[in-house]
Amino acid sequence: MADIEPIRALRYEPAVTGGLEPVIAPPYDVIDERQRAELAARSPYNVVRIDLPQGGDDRYQRAATLLERWRREGAVVLDDGPAVWVLEQRYAGPDGLQRTRRGFLARVRVREYGPGSIRPHERTHPGPREDRLRLTRATKANLSPIFSLYSDPAGDARAALELATAGEPWAQATDAERTHNRLWRVDDGPILQALLEVASASELLIADGHHRYETARAYAEEVGGEGPHRWVLMCLVALEDPGLTVFPTHRLLALADDRQRAALRAALMRDFVQVDGAARAGGIGHSDDDARAGDGSPGAAADPRGVVIGYLERGERQPRLLALKDQRLADAALAGHAEPYRRLDTAVLEALVLRGALGMRDADIDHMRGLTYIRERDRAIELVAGGEYDAGFLMSPIPVAQVRAIAAAGESMPPKSTYFYPKVPTGLLFYPLA
Repeated sequence: MADIEPIRALRYEPAVTGGLEPVIAPPYDVIDERQRAELAARSPYNVVRIDLPQGGDDRYQRAATLLERWRREGAVVLDDGPAVWVLEQRYAGPDGLQRTRRGFLARVRVREYGPGSIRPHERTHPGPREDRLRLTRATKANLSPIFSLYSDPAGDARAALELATAGEPWAQATDAERTHNRLWRVDDGPILQALLEVASASELLIADGHHRYETARAYAEEVGGEGPHRWVLMCLVALEDPGLTVFPTHRLLALADDRQRAALRAALMRDFVQVDGAARAGGIGHSDDDARAGDGSPGAAADPRGVVIGYLERGERQPRLLALKDQRLADAALAGHAEPYRRLDTAVLEALVLRGALGMRDADIDHMRGLTYIRERDRAIELVAGGEYDAGFLMSPIPVAQVRAIAAAGESMPPKSTYFYPKVPTGLLFYPLA
């Protein structure tokens, strides 16, 4: 159902760069100016220099020129031949629990979204798509892998990954989040065959990297014909992997005036009721296990209270727990959407509060006018308590089963509905498109 092949990658040469640790970075869209400066200072070869170039409109061509210079210097080399690259990530999530997640990097043929092929699960913004397309045109390479999910119900791929990770890794690096990344090269044998067979038989669900995938589609059509540009670099992880976790992204509001403040309070009083309970470490309203993947896991169960959202106003430090009074309110506001989407807390918040009460339009949400996303719960509370924002909404982790159900219904969630953790680092491999 998906075309997946080994990749002949561009890769760093550890003997030149001093290993992978000085040169990898998080995906471009989670890096702020301070972190970019810190990453660039680690090494003249740090990937942030080409994946998040600075300057004006010439920054894309300068990134391409720098990548070519790295190749001439031997810091980046073309690998000997096609292979899949097994990635193991040992990490502590925002909830403090230690986990291990395994996947593999390969190339996947770019297709239109659809059943039996590749599905998105979140809406995207136009700005990042244009930025990534201009960088791709200049560098003619995928610089960062898309993170996607496949199904491994019999555990065949999991067994193959365990065998692959039994020996010494090709390279390893601990990133800024203290995630320990280890990478193995696999170019032949039953391990390679098992991984490709299982993943290729599955529909793929994009977990992270929607903008990059849509860029790959646009670039493939722009170039036309057949060739490497019809494929894209992906890191593939099984939905059933016990180390697969998803955490929430919270919402902060900067309200324009007293009229908006009154409209917000009126909507919350009309549509929600305060319930007993406190926000938990991983989010609100769900247990730690709710971040785990897999049909039938604890995360597949809906909260018996229905849609539950944490809320606090400027100056408050203790969130209130608000439950939707009646699911029919969401059903009416989201008429035309699939049932699992109408039970999604970010969708309900967007329909009843952001659009309904505050009158936000698509452009306001897309360009984050009066709206900020933040992953760290404690930081969100601190910003609202300190008066930098007028209100904060603390969201629950979305069970992976619900993510799958919404995607299978052909729906795309509101932006930043999920936070799959940890991120797949940029710089492990590059995929040349020409």
